[in-house]
Amino acid sequence: MNRTLDFNQYQQGLEEDRLLGLRCKACATVTVPPQAVCRSCAGRDLAVEELEMRGTLRSFTVIRVAAEGLTPPFVVALVETASGAWVMGNMEEIDPDAVDMALMGRAVTIGSKSVPGDIYAVGDMRSLTFRLA
Repeated sequence: MNRTLDFNQYQQGLEEDRLLGLRCKACATVTVPPQAVCRSCAGRDLAVEELEMRGTLRSFTVIRVAAEGLTPPFVVALVETASGAWVMGNMEEIDPDAVDMALMGRAVTIGSKSVPGDIYAVGDMRSLTFRLA
């Protein structure tokens, strides 16, 4: 099966400050990061779409005990993009010890940063980041 967007192309987009997703031609759901089928209807007719680099913070957690190689505390957030796709990444420029429920519903800008690979990764990759707008 041919994919219209593979992970390397997705990563290249992030490096160029572009968020690429796949829009299902059957149900219009946007899937990020790329997958072989639509996350909503399992359709395979997907089109690459460049998404706006903004969204709304819907949920978050403060990580105080982190995996090997990461330094806690830090904030991981779930953001609904302007196109409707949901993405996860780290909040930047925010004090993990000062966050509270007032973050919910706040507008954020979406970016990315290079992160080193761990023992399970093939190498370095780009990870999504969010900043309060």
